[in-house]
Formats: sequence, C-alpha cells, structure tokens
Amino acid sequence: MRVQVILECTETGDRNYITTKNKRTNPERIELKKYCPRLRKHTLHRETK
Repeated sequence: MRVQVILECTETGDRNYITTKNKRTNPERIELKKYCPRLRKHTLHRETK
C-alpha cells in the first residue's frame, strides 16, 4: 500500500524530495516543511501527482 510521492516547493516550484506514504491511512495530499536549497530556508512542500 505504500507509494512513492514527489514533494514540490510551494515558493519556487522545485521538486526536491521523494518520500513514501501509506495511501490507506493518508488518502489526501501530504504537506511538509522541508529545506529548499535554492532559497536556503525551510518552506512548505506539497505532494505532486
């Protein structure tokens, strides 16, 4: 049930991270605060389709 998802920075649009999630427990898109190397600060990253 675990699938790979790509996390995209909401400010720059860069796709910086790949992670996994369980579709059964988290059916909605995940949002995490992660480090953006271009801006050199932590920003909100959202799951892309």
